[in-house]
Amino acid sequence: MRSTRARNVVVECRTDDDHALEADAGAVAGSHVAGLDITRTRLYTPGELYDTSAYADSFDSRAYHWALTTAGPAEALAEVLHDQAIDTALGTWATGRSLVGVMGGHAADRGTPAYAEAARLGALLGRDHVVATGGGPGAMEAANLGGRMAAAPPAALAEALRRVADVPSFRPSVDDWVAAARAALDLVPDPSPSLGVPTWHYGHEPPNLFATAIAKYFRNALREAILLMVCDAGIVFLPGAGGTVQEIFQDACENYYAADDDVAPMVLVGRRYWTDELPAWPLLRALARGRAMEQHVHLVDTVEEAAALVTRPGR
Repeated sequence: MRSTRARNVVVECRTDDDHALEADAGAVAGSHVAGLDITRTRLYTPGELYDTSAYADSFDSRAYHWALTTAGPAEALAEVLHDQAIDTALGTWATGRSLVGVMGGHAADRGTPAYAEAARLGALLGRDHVVATGGGPGAMEAANLGGRMAAAPPAALAEALRRVADVPSFRPSVDDWVAAARAALDLVPDPSPSLGVPTWHYGHEPPNLFATAIAKYFRNALREAILLMVCDAGIVFLPGAGGTVQEIFQDACENYYAADDDVAPMVLVGRRYWTDELPAWPLLRALARGRAMEQHVHLVDTVEEAAALVTRPGR
């Protein structure tokens, strides 16, 4: 994690009422969502989130619907304590790993050129880093797929892309979408590590199965900040819309105020897209001018160029 992005730790006195509320929160979480552990010490696996054959009955779906209906202080505290446990587990998991982020649109369906390019980017980055994404569908899923298969032959990735293309989207059937992903998982029994950081705030979009570790949060604002923070090797931004633009400038703000040695690369892929369609690049370039980050922001056209610009470990 970038040293400039360290979080504050608040130390406070605990009262008997506080401990009682925490006990209530644990009881509420356990009774309302079987399997929701507010003291867990490790990240989720896809199998834990997709623990039933029908997605509607899965832990992931149950947790989402519970989050939609939480109302009291015990429920709210259960979410906070769960997210803190995930935060701690992620810090442990990320230690000693070089993480590079891939941000992009969730609307890139399987079988499209945009999806294939994101997967190829993930495979290129995964040779030197752990690929981290928002953990959802679209470009996020594709990048996690590529990162997962970074050590596999190119033919294996091509076959994986062919298999998932049979079900382009999780709409109308999440179950069919998951089944196609599982068919691709069979191609690489020993995958490279890959990280997904999704949120139940967007629970209508299921998490992808290609991240080997999943840090799923209830609170979206926390999740967004932490995803950017853990990407110490930099972030590549593929074409996207509102969420991707937000991530660009959230990351730019971090780099704008960072110490010289803590600035990480920002690479935007798609010259015409980021200059004409959504002109984030002119503003980013103007913001970076004269700052330590200026030499670390890039605009390219290909995923090969993007991968070459991301700092390798030890360089």
